[in-house]
Amino acid sequence: MPRLSSLVAMLALSVAGCTALLGAGTSMAASSGAVPATTGDARANEAARQRHLKILQEVGRYDDERLQQYVNEIGQRIAAKSDRPDLTYTFTVLDSAEVNAFADPGGYIYVYRGLLSYLNSEAELAAVLGHEIGHVTARHSAHRQAGAVAANVGATLIGILTGNPGLMDVAGMAGGALVMGYSREQESEADQLGVKFIGRAGYEPTATVDALQMLWNRDQFELQQARAENRSTRGDGLMASHPDNEKRVREAQALVSKTAINPSEHRPANRDVYLANIDGLAFGTSAAQGVVRGSRFYHGGMGVTLAFPSGWTVDNQPSKLIAHGPANDKMIEVNAQPIPPNMAPKEFLGRLLRGQSSSAAEPLEFNGLSGYRANLRSTGLPWGSQGPASVAVVYNNGLAYIFLGATRIATEFGAFEPIFVSSIKTFRRLRDNEFAAAEPERIRVIQAGPDTRIEELAQKSPNMKYPNEELRLLNGLYPDKEPAPGQKLKTVQ
Repeated sequence: MPRLSSLVAMLALSVAGCTALLGAGTSMAASSGAVPATTGDARANEAARQRHLKILQEVGRYDDERLQQYVNEIGQRIAAKSDRPDLTYTFTVLDSAEVNAFADPGGYIYVYRGLLSYLNSEAELAAVLGHEIGHVTARHSAHRQAGAVAANVGATLIGILTGNPGLMDVAGMAGGALVMGYSREQESEADQLGVKFIGRAGYEPTATVDALQMLWNRDQFELQQARAENRSTRGDGLMASHPDNEKRVREAQALVSKTAINPSEHRPANRDVYLANIDGLAFGTSAAQGVVRGSRFYHGGMGVTLAFPSGWTVDNQPSKLIAHGPANDKMIEVNAQPIPPNMAPKEFLGRLLRGQSSSAAEPLEFNGLSGYRANLRSTGLPWGSQGPASVAVVYNNGLAYIFLGATRIATEFGAFEPIFVSSIKTFRRLRDNEFAAAEPERIRVIQAGPDTRIEELAQKSPNMKYPNEELRLLNGLYPDKEPAPGQKLKTVQ
């Protein structure tokens, strides 16, 4: 089940059983049936399996079986060379643009497709998976989970390639699981184990340095842009939780120089093989989650589109669509829920509001759709304050789309209300000629010619905010390198 949006939660709205607006159509694969790594405890095994199913439901399994099989093959190869080769692992690519990976104590290891976009070889993928396997074999996850349960805070999902507590979409998963970062000592141990495991499997341990350097470069670029734009960082970068990560890269460099490679299984980095497997990978949001183009949102699977005011920032999250005004002082959130049998929009909205004091209640009829809206006189707001908010429900194709709007400053709500209503009334069914706009950008692999330059490729990527920098980050050319003739390159098209 998708998580509640922050404003919905604050309003105490009942959205049990809802279908995520951004996740509808996502492939919901069942567990592979693999025995979790915590063997010998049927309850722990079942708990791990349930967490796995919850994560698949919350985030979604990426719908590309060829890529899933490839990642699983590499993961199983590394796991077989780990210190606990008797355990059975489950490797899953999650359908999210998040640049992250994490491990569950039950032996389930997850890689976001967003991270796959930035890796540049099979060896780097092996390094990521080796690190996460290291967390499982060292029982870091299990130890953290045991401590959390003892403290009566529920199961702990941890992991993340660098122990970042910002994975944060996972915070609402697995029955309200608590997401915690690993300690610096545990991260160091997982680095050491991962390097050892991939060396045993025949991969060059320097791939760990390459993967960490890519993440560090990406994080530094985010920090630079945040300063240039006078904004705070998102706080969810893989390197954000460890201020000494530059030191960590240096430590990895020293570590790999002392790690032997299994001579009987020496493997190439397989850069071209890796690029062939991610060719066509969705970049940014996927078709299953819907696509944002400028201030307009398109969802081909649901067959709907919606526009927000010009200049607003639109964040397409796994469980909700959220738009912020330029000064981050206004917001609109959207998610969706199945319509109960024989329930009219007015009744549906009344159930959501649960008797809270409201005003300006009125029916909505537009674009062949029907709904109902009302204003709450005072409620808890995402900024930590109390103030008015506007709520609307619009029915379409068996789903109730829930719109929530608020302003940070209560006295500005009167001017905001017509903006909120205007945004709702842009919601409509897709026209036949608009379904193409609901297709995501994808990674496309090309071969550089003698005169290929990143700036030239960037001009063909109009939907990227910083195309020059992004393309260099994607291809290991950051900050100012150019491709060599004949080099395979990732582009975004």
